[in-house]
Amino acid sequence: MKRILKNIGFIIGLFSLFFMASCEDKIDPVVESLEFDRAFSPIGIEVKIRNKTTAEFNLTVRDDASYYVIELSEDNLQFNTIVKTANVKPEELPYSMLLDGETTYSARVKAVSNSGASDSKWVTGIFSTEAENIFAAVAGDDIKATSVTLKWPAASDVTHFIITPGNTERTITVPEKAAGQATITGLTGETEYTVKMMKGTKQRGLVTFKTLIDIGDATAVHPEDDLNAMVAAAADGAVLVLFPGEYLAYTGKITLNKSISIKGLYPHNKPLIHIQFVLETGVQAFEIRDVEMDGLFIDPATTLETKLDHAFQYNTAGTDYGSLKVNGCTIHDYLKSLFSASSIAATVAGISMDNSVVTNVLTDGADCIDFRTSYLASLSLKNSTFNNCAPARDFIRLDDASGTYPGKVSAVLIDHCTLFGVSNSTSRRILYVRFKTNTLTVTNSIIAGTAGYYTNQSTSAQPECSKNNYFNAPGFITGGSTVSGAKFDISGTHTLLDPGFVNAASGNFKITNQTLIDNAIGDPRWRQ
Repeated sequence: MKRILKNIGFIIGLFSLFFMASCEDKIDPVVESLEFDRAFSPIGIEVKIRNKTTAEFNLTVRDDASYYVIELSEDNLQFNTIVKTANVKPEELPYSMLLDGETTYSARVKAVSNSGASDSKWVTGIFSTEAENIFAAVAGDDIKATSVTLKWPAASDVTHFIITPGNTERTITVPEKAAGQATITGLTGETEYTVKMMKGTKQRGLVTFKTLIDIGDATAVHPEDDLNAMVAAAADGAVLVLFPGEYLAYTGKITLNKSISIKGLYPHNKPLIHIQFVLETGVQAFEIRDVEMDGLFIDPATTLETKLDHAFQYNTAGTDYGSLKVNGCTIHDYLKSLFSASSIAATVAGISMDNSVVTNVLTDGADCIDFRTSYLASLSLKNSTFNNCAPARDFIRLDDASGTYPGKVSAVLIDHCTLFGVSNSTSRRILYVRFKTNTLTVTNSIIAGTAGYYTNQSTSAQPECSKNNYFNAPGFITGGSTVSGAKFDISGTHTLLDPGFVNAASGNFKITNQTLIDNAIGDPRWRQ
């Protein structure tokens, strides 16, 4: 979050030179230069908070300044106690100071002249740093079902943890402080925890993580097992926990006719399956988490390379399906669709995808999310990346089945996502939504590398957009598409910045543009 300090103001006295002729017609000499006995006060002062606790100072440089003095205190513009000071030459701007987190600082800046004039008057203001976070990233092996190991710079000045849920305080021991490492035990499996590391009343670290599955009554599945047989034998409501490895005992389609969950044991070491899930009557809740799905494999019967059509396919007409949740998955190389209900009339309560990466869904004769004769009540895509999905087709297609499902509303949300090379054609759309009543929301997302646009359908709602960034994607802003009826981002909050992807060609969409990082735009995984 940016916090900006502007100069509160300065006054330059206006002066006048009066030239008066005497009765003797004497003329004053021409004034060729002006000398001032005080340097001009700094103008255009700006402070940006970088990485929570680093204050970056900048200002408009004037010719009369040899250097600038920056002083900080914590006493609300009194400056009785100066806690930081710096003499900054013009060429050293912008100048950065590392400060304490969660602290409000009074700042004052003055110019020191290079001509012997007195120092300028101080320009003052107030800004605040954000809560600090010195935790190292939590590695996969550090998270267990009932414990977590946290790390930070050794010998840091810290006092205790606050653990939620529970709002429990736990003292950091002297050896833990010296080592910069502590293991917190007594946690519950499959639970999201937040741990704050404190120095008295100030935060020095913050981490959120989810503990692993405490297998308990769940069914353990190993790479040598026949996954199709395990699913068929599972009871309604069962949880299958997949251990790491590639599952080759069975590849192809798996039919689901019950509500189950399939979860990888370790989020950082996902099991690899070559499966197309076919959903039939009886699926009221299906969750898949922390699994890699690869639609490309060698068919053992023919020894030929085979590519599955759909990652998830709804297959039974007249069925009222419940929810499908995809979380923490990597899905790639499917021939047709990610989610498909293109040839049946059925209702789906909701599809949600979170924290996932989807690559190379090629939409051969299909669309990436393809509902033509069915009704999808809710589609939520959050914190995810879509790369080369529907490269020459529509990304989301919801056709008008409102005659079969009157009075229904279809809601689409895309939030904090990164879309690259999606619907990359001037005739293709991200939101090809023709279901009669719909809401379309796209927020905090990066759309890049595409010639496509939002939609041109009269039944498509005006997309509700906020804080999106379009790069090499002209069709999403007003006038960017010449297609009749095209709808654009009219929020006035969008940007057109180059994200500075590290290597988009290899699927590395880590962004290097500091503004996008500061504003938390796009899939969060690429801002770490």
